[in-house]
Amino acid sequence: MHVELVRTINHLRAEVARWRTDGQRIALVPTMGALHAGHIALVGAALSAADKTVVSIFVNPTQFAPHEDLARYPRDEGGDLAKLAGAGAHLVWAPAVTEMYPEGFATRIAVEGAALPLEGTFRPHHFGGVATVVCKLILAAMPDVALFGEKDFQQLAVIRQMARDLALPVLIQGVPTVREEDGLALSSRNAYLSEDERYVAPMLFKAISEVARGRYPREAAAALLTVGFGKVDYLEARDAETLAPYVPGSGRPGRVLAAAWLGKTRLIDNVGF
Repeated sequence: MHVELVRTINHLRAEVARWRTDGQRIALVPTMGALHAGHIALVGAALSAADKTVVSIFVNPTQFAPHEDLARYPRDEGGDLAKLAGAGAHLVWAPAVTEMYPEGFATRIAVEGAALPLEGTFRPHHFGGVATVVCKLILAAMPDVALFGEKDFQQLAVIRQMARDLALPVLIQGVPTVREEDGLALSSRNAYLSEDERYVAPMLFKAISEVARGRYPREAAAALLTVGFGKVDYLEARDAETLAPYVPGSGRPGRVLAAAWLGKTRLIDNVGF
């Protein structure tokens, strides 16, 4: 099987316009590549939600701080294209950095609200970069629906907030987290884990699941340190819509979100309650 590959916004828009002329519904799946079964699940959901599916592959430099892992972030375009062809994607858009951020680029989106707590405390630059690139991806492809994994739940909340606040004409759809049999959420960064670290990693999902069932977050965080995690950035129960601290007895949906370091790898996960 074959999937069409385009590199420029103009080429992408020409293909999408042709589909629009035929009255077809368009889905966009934004990714940073190094695709795994979680990404393929997003493609499957997109194929169910629309007639044509565009998958973008772009490692976005503006969401990485200078000390973070941009240079070593896993990249495998050839493997990604083969996986997407097998999954039935219709078009892959893989722009260069200069296509997305041409010389003189000077406009960025500033986000607050759902972007401020949790990841916003530890990576204050991050969601501004995410919002800027996702807005550009949506405006380039102009999909009817854009799909994002719930594994990055705060990111999903920020993108929904941005789309609502800027009145972007797109439905933002979340797709449930895909996990290994032992509970570890699929992530491209799992490739960084050593064999011993990979054995310990599922304890993060166990810890947040226990908090969702009523265990105190501080106890769960302490338990992670005893099994081999080096640092817990946060492990908290939050309102699933606003990400404000969860109010027990409110009757509102909640979410336990966590970020913790295992060796040199920072893992994030979440679970609803």
